[in-house]
Formats: sequence, structure tokens, C-alpha cells
Amino acid sequence: MPYPLRYFILLLTFTLFSIPVFSQSLREVVAKPGDGIYLLLKRHGLNPTSHIKAFQELNQKNLGAGNSLYAGRTYLLPETSATSGTKAAAAVANASPSVLKVPLFGPKYERVEIVNQQLKGAVFYLVAGHSGPDPGAIGKYGPYQLSEDEYAYDVTIRLARRLMERGATVYMIIQDPDDGIRDENVLKMDRDEVGYFGKPVPYVHKLRLRQRVQDINQLAQKHRGAYQRMLSVHIDSRSKGQNIDVFFYHHENSPAGKALAERIHQVFDTKYNRYQPNREYFGSVTPRSSLYVVKYSNPPTVFVELGNIKNDKDQRRFVIPNNRQALANWITDGIITDYKATK
Repeated sequence: MPYPLRYFILLLTFTLFSIPVFSQSLREVVAKPGDGIYLLLKRHGLNPTSHIKAFQELNQKNLGAGNSLYAGRTYLLPETSATSGTKAAAAVANASPSVLKVPLFGPKYERVEIVNQQLKGAVFYLVAGHSGPDPGAIGKYGPYQLSEDEYAYDVTIRLARRLMERGATVYMIIQDPDDGIRDENVLKMDRDEVGYFGKPVPYVHKLRLRQRVQDINQLAQKHRGAYQRMLSVHIDSRSKGQNIDVFFYHHENSPAGKALAERIHQVFDTKYNRYQPNREYFGSVTPRSSLYVVKYSNPPTVFVELGNIKNDKDQRRFVIPNNRQALANWITDGIITDYKATK
């Protein structure tokens, strides 16, 4: 049985381990604004499961960052003959239906095994704070500098993978084409992140926020009626001596956003009681509707602050790779609880 199509939405790029077949008889089509490979193939009657890899190979010189499409450009479609379709279908049937390949996660983590369907039908928009020309808050770690955007991105992309493992549809709104999930303590700063549709991240602060909100709201139109949530991940900057716990913001008029924030918060409180019984958890859930992405994103939104990038104790929370993974895991646990509560 072919793999469910919902998993081919993520990142416009990922493919099953299949071998597409095509010949010289090719159609030309023009991409519309907002098109990804999945939508383009589906609109023209092609099964994305069978044809996405062939499409990428045919059009590799005409694709943007993350294998995105350029609106208005002409693309070649793979052959749709009966022979081609049969061979492609056979290749998919022989692939493992519980394994995805997601190049954005990097070579070490690109193989994603679907462990269960706890989040089947849920759609998530994940935004790593700042990025591109804006590194966000800067902290000092021995002789090194730590930038907010790199650590927020690594936690966010780990969260994306964790959600996918549980059957969710996930959009990484900010993408770095070559970082993937990283296991170093000190993450190298760069500026090559792009928006979901492959556009450069603007230099002007308000334009940066507007770009990601527009991408989220455009994508959300395709999933009307589904459980949809947006999470924006950040690291705060305060005085070096101030130790803070993970805390959450939501829109004051969004009961769904508040409920999700509270359920994630409860997971953190429970985990602290278990793993640090002598240390009280002081994270909070607070309305803050003035934040641009909270105010203007259509899906219910949770804005997450992971700690103080200048504080030595807080730095251990995200400098150590296993701790970054724990943050992603705990956020996922809260999301699962919230999703179950809405069904």
C-alpha cells in the first residue's frame, strides 16, 4: 500500500527510498505562487509518492533552496506511461512505509522512522527565531560566542523530527540548507538560512517577521479544518547572573494557544520534579499579544523562550546536545497531550 501522502508535504523535499522511472516524453507546466513539488505533481495528476524524485532529477537546475519552486517558471513533469507507473509503484511498494528520508535533517538524522501515529492529522508550523542576517541574542561561552538563532534552530529542527516520528505534518518555516541537526556544543554561526519558499531572510526586522507569518498563513489555508499549531522558538538575553526557566507566551484571545502552552508547561514541571527534585521549576505561561508572530499568525501560536543565553547554568540547557534533544522531546510530549485533548 503506498505511503500516506500527508508526509510528503514537509519541506518540499523529502522522499521515500524509491527508484523513479521516466522517459523522453515529458510535459511542461508552470508553477503557481505557493506551489511546492507535492502540490504541483498532484494538480497535474501525478502521484507524488512515485514521481517526486524523478521530478527533482529532471528539474534540479531550476529549483530553489530546499528544492523549492519558483512561481512563473516552467518545469518538466516525469513520464506517466503505464509502464513507468507500474515500475514506480512497485518501487514504492518495496520501500518501508515507516521510513522517510528528510535531507534537511542532515546525513546523520535524515532517516526518520515513524514510531506511531499519535499525531496523525496534526499540522505544525515551526519557526526558529531570528536567522539570516539577524543572529538574535549573543552569549559568551569561554572563548566562544553563542548566537540565539543557531541554538533555537537546532532545538526546532529536532522538534520537527520528533513530531514527524509520531505521524505529524510539519513545516520548518526557517530552513538552513546545510546545517541539519548538529551534535556539537558550540554551533558555528552563519547567515544562510532562508524562508520556507526559498526566499532570503530580509534584513529589516519587521519584514523578516512579516515574511514568516505570510508563509505560515499561506500554508495554513491548505489545512483548514485540521488541528494546526505554530511554535516559535527563542532564547532570551538578560543579565549574566539571572537564571531563568523555559517559559511560554500566547495570544490573550487564543484559548487553543493558551491550552497548548499550559500543557507543554505542565510537562516541564513534571520533568523537573522527576529529574531535579530539589529544584523548583519557575517557568511561566503568559499572554503577550504584542509579539508580531503571536499577533498575526492564523494558527494558534506558542512562543517559547528556552533560557538566558548569557547565564552559565542556562547555557548548559542548550549547549549540551542531549539537553537540546530533551527540550524537543518535552515540547513534543506537551503537544501530544494537547492533541489528544482536542479529539
